[in-house]
Amino acid sequence: MDPQTGHVDADVITAVADVATGSAVANDNTAGNDNAAGNARDAARRPGRPRSERAEQAILDATIEAVSDCGIDGVRCEDVAARAGVGKATLYRRWPGKEDLLIAAFAALKSPLPEPRGESVRADLIAMLEVMVADSDDPRYAQQYALLHGEGQRYPRLMARYKELVVEPRRELVRSVLRRGVATGELRPDTDIEVAMLALTGAVLARGGKRDAAPVGPGFATRVVDELLLGFAPHC
Repeated sequence: MDPQTGHVDADVITAVADVATGSAVANDNTAGNDNAAGNARDAARRPGRPRSERAEQAILDATIEAVSDCGIDGVRCEDVAARAGVGKATLYRRWPGKEDLLIAAFAALKSPLPEPRGESVRADLIAMLEVMVADSDDPRYAQQYALLHGEGQRYPRLMARYKELVVEPRRELVRSVLRRGVATGELRPDTDIEVAMLALTGAVLARGGKRDAAPVGPGFATRVVDELLLGFAPHC
């Protein structure tokens, strides 16, 4: 059932038809159809279709396209579903509303940061910054990042949720590495964790969007981390 219009979604109709067909096959007692009947009974017992990663990615991609074409105001869940080639029920099973869908789509613009290995603060920070640099050097990321922040300024509630659910967990991962460095003695005990985190991520973000179209080349993440660690290294 479409939660907005009250109409039964085509996906739901198809699912009901599939179950009905399976039941008919299950009742066929001819010897040649035993396997088919068993399969149909198994299908009828399953609570629903498995989540499709391809469908999910198609919806997220279609959402970004819709924002590019229509702006945030012009995004409609039913239009996104049509762009992605899925039923509206498929979209609503994953995201109950437009705001949740937009946040998920904007979050998908960022590559996931690697989990810290815990062996070296320097190595963990470089691994994280290399992912951020690779994203910022991708022309698609630069265009979408500019789109997000250009449109997002008009939607403070949406941006606040985006920062809470997407930006802050990534920052906290960087902070956790810095705090570990203080605990292990790799960093000075008086290290300002917040300043260090902002200095690291800011070095990459300062290049984002349209500020700098030229790739930084290899070794940028390493140089940023090493320069920062010079200032926060323990005194001899």
